[in-house]
Order: sequence, then C-alpha cells, then structure tokens
Amino acid sequence: MQECSPPAQVAGRTPEKALLSPSRARYGEGMSRIDRPALGILLICAGVTAISVNDFQIKLLSGGYPLHQIVFIRSAIGLALTLVLLRFEGGFAALRTATPGLHLLRGLFVVAANMTFYAAVAVLPLAQATALFFVAPLFITLLSIPFLGERVGPVRLFAVVAGFAGVLLMQVPEAEGAGTVSPGVLLLPVAAAFLYASMQVLTRKLGAQASAAALAIYIQTTFLIVSALFFLVAGDGRFAEHTTNDSLRFLLRAWHWPTPEDWPLFLGIGAVAGVIGYCLSAAYRLANASIIAPFEYLGLPLAILWGWLVFGEWPSVLTWAGSALIVGAGLVVFFREGARPRPNRAARR
Repeated sequence: MQECSPPAQVAGRTPEKALLSPSRARYGEGMSRIDRPALGILLICAGVTAISVNDFQIKLLSGGYPLHQIVFIRSAIGLALTLVLLRFEGGFAALRTATPGLHLLRGLFVVAANMTFYAAVAVLPLAQATALFFVAPLFITLLSIPFLGERVGPVRLFAVVAGFAGVLLMQVPEAEGAGTVSPGVLLLPVAAAFLYASMQVLTRKLGAQASAAALAIYIQTTFLIVSALFFLVAGDGRFAEHTTNDSLRFLLRAWHWPTPEDWPLFLGIGAVAGVIGYCLSAAYRLANASIIAPFEYLGLPLAILWGWLVFGEWPSVLTWAGSALIVGAGLVVFFREGARPRPNRAARR
C-alpha cells in the first residue's frame, strides 16, 4: 500500500468550478478533457505492481526496523525522485495551491492508513492483509451517502453487505493467521481501508487541483514530517519495551542504522515509492476512475504471488472465499458506479 494505494477513488461528480480551475487548465485537465484510458490503465497497473513490491519489501524489513524509520527513508528517496519529475510538470510553480489545508488533511489520512496497514502486514499473511484492505471502495460507497448526498441503489447496497460478509469470514479462527494473532490485528487493514476511503471521499467532495508530481510531493512530505515526529517521540524504542504486541513493536522499536545487506531493500522501497506516487496520481488524471480502478485488484494476485515466493504463505480456503466476496463486491460497486449517468461524465479528476 501507498499514498494512493489499492483500491483508489470511485468515479464521482466533479464540481464545475473545479473543471475551470487554473491549475487543471495548466496541467492538462478540465477544459482540455484528457481522455487516454489505455495510458491510464498502463499507469495504474505499473503503480499497483510497484505497491505489491513495496509491501513485501516492508514486510521483509519489519522484523528489524521500526515502521517510521522505513517510511522516513522511503519517503526521502521517493521525494527526491518525484522532484525530478516535477521539472516536467511546471517546476516548483506547480506546488502552489489554494487549498493547503486540504492537501495536509489528505496527507494525514494517507499516512494513518499506511501506518495501520503495515502494522498488520508485519503480522498477517500478505494476501490476507491486502484482501481485507480492498473493502475501501465499499466504505467509499457508504460514506458517499451522508457526505456527498449520493443515492445508493439496492444492487450496490447488496454488494457492500456481501463484501463485509467476506471480511467477517476472514476473521474466523480457521482463516489463515486468525488463530495466531489477536482479533484487533485482523481489523487493522479494515481500519486502514476506512481511513483511505475517507481521504478519497474528501478528494471527491473538494476536487484535486494539482499535477500528478505535485500531489505525490505533498503526500511524501507529509510522510517525512510524521515519521520524523515519531522519531522524536519514540525513536529510542522506550515504548516498545513495554509491549509484546508484534504490530506495536513494529511501530515503536528503536531506530538503528541499516546494515549493508538491508540497504538495497531500503533503496528499492524508495525507488518504488516515487513510481507509486506518480503513476497512481497520473492514471486518475488521464482516464475515468470507473475504467481504471478495477485494475487495482491486480494487487491481490500479486500479493498472493509474493507471499508464496518470498514468505512461503498460501491462503486458506476461508481466506480465498472471503477474498472472492470482497473483490466481487468491489467490482460490482465500480461497474455500477461507472454505469450511472452524470452531468460531467467527460470530466477527469
């Protein structure tokens, strides 16, 4: 998972004033109405593949380093790479925004979602944590009712119920990992999905008005600030000494300089962080979300593949069944959302 990790925003109404904003006009959105679905699909697949690589690399490092140290190094490298890309999207002038508070709030939602998700990845099988996180579009559907005033029909409501039934199925003791970890850990990816969905609903309500590189830079900077604050408060590991919970220990253990053997993993995480931030932001600016968002489910078979190849994990029957319900429900939501008539259908966000 990353700042705009799987699954991303469902297509929604775009305010007319957002279509006419200067930043959208300058960076190829709004009035120009970019419509390049093939490139959007290619970028989303590249971004999701990078996310899956990022996830298993963090899981590999989770036994020896604190999460906030991994995030700090990853974000510093990713930020440097994204600043290079920013040169091709208007330079530092592209960072100007009329909504700094919105970008800060979006960044905090993403940081909280990442921290919660990776606290689960340190303990749970990679495929199980990934599948549980894919309830995010179902949360987006539910949150769109009170916050966006959208009407959700019976088909999508049934899909939401079916998806959460899949979550419950994966909580039973027979599901892989459920018998060896606390129930709270199994809910961490679901909490991460809720935080991520809240960020996406906020984006849909207010509209994104920045280039892909700028959006990635705002997020990476927020990661750097939050992880630095974690270091100042808990970087000496004093809080980790008082807990036996593996997820909390991953969050709170002491910083230490990476070994030479681990530096390639840290550099790899930083490189894919730059790829993730740019590819996902660019994909959703180039094509309608209802077209490209279903391709984010590529992340689940990739998580299963890495879990099997790297960690020797293979999902149980209940994990397979729960995953099928969650993915199926999410696809129903995506396709039903894409089929709904809307006045600004050609608008890109």
